[in-house]
Amino acid sequence: MERLAEIAAIIAGHVSKDGFHATPITRVTLIRSSTVTMPMPNVHRPQLCLVAQGHKEVTLGDRVFKYAPGRYGVVTHDLPVTGQVVEATPDKPYLCLYLDFDPIMLGELALRVPPPPRVPSSPIGKTVSDAGVGLLDAVLRLLRLLDDPAALPVLGPFAEQEILYRLLAGPDGARMRHVTSGQGRVAQVGRAIAWIGQNFRERFSIERLAVEVGMSPSSLHEHFRAVTAMTPLQFQKQLRLQDARSLMLAEDIDIATAAFRVGYESPTQFSREYRRHFGEPPARDIARLRASPGLTVVA
Repeated sequence: MERLAEIAAIIAGHVSKDGFHATPITRVTLIRSSTVTMPMPNVHRPQLCLVAQGHKEVTLGDRVFKYAPGRYGVVTHDLPVTGQVVEATPDKPYLCLYLDFDPIMLGELALRVPPPPRVPSSPIGKTVSDAGVGLLDAVLRLLRLLDDPAALPVLGPFAEQEILYRLLAGPDGARMRHVTSGQGRVAQVGRAIAWIGQNFRERFSIERLAVEVGMSPSSLHEHFRAVTAMTPLQFQKQLRLQDARSLMLAEDIDIATAAFRVGYESPTQFSREYRRHFGEPPARDIARLRASPGLTVVA
């Protein structure tokens, strides 16, 4: 607990306002929220998320992942999720850090770290686990460098490598290798995820996507759902709805324009699916977000 308390103290010392905060460590972002938040959509990239204080929940498809102090999450593919801070106060805010994975560094380490024993495991692209002492020590060493800028360029890469080593050598080791692997069904699903991410505004069929990634439609459907907890078309729909919400917030465009820009042919269908996904009609949801910016920290 002393390690976790120090991690929380360092984060709190470097972020005084709610939101996402870049750091001098290239791939590290610090997050703070002094209140509980509304469920907010986001696309999680391959990364580590360690919660130091507070609680949050992240939904992926039909799965809910619960974070508490000392729990960390690993994401191995770009995944559309919905996150919500569920415990935070001004005196004890939610604090966490993200470390985006460097695929080159991770790939080089994966060649040197023996793979874990083969045990049956789900290929799901997101998990949450309890952090061990080794991982907490490595994260703490990296964060301490924020207060030692002279040492950061020299020691930072070593601390980051140690974090990746702890993940590769731990229970998520097999899953971590999916980030850099170019072979196997999970790698093909990764290519399908990337293809949808680039083309989600366009209409496509499962058959076309299957051809793009070299799988049969039935195999693609099965393995895609195993990794993402949703079908390819559900995945596309979430990306469209998240994109439309961002457009309406950032550009102040109307509902029909947003619907057409993200690929919907019917504003009525868009509004229906938007309400089902976000719990409110588009106009009411956007008005609520604008009225309560403090509740929109993306967890």
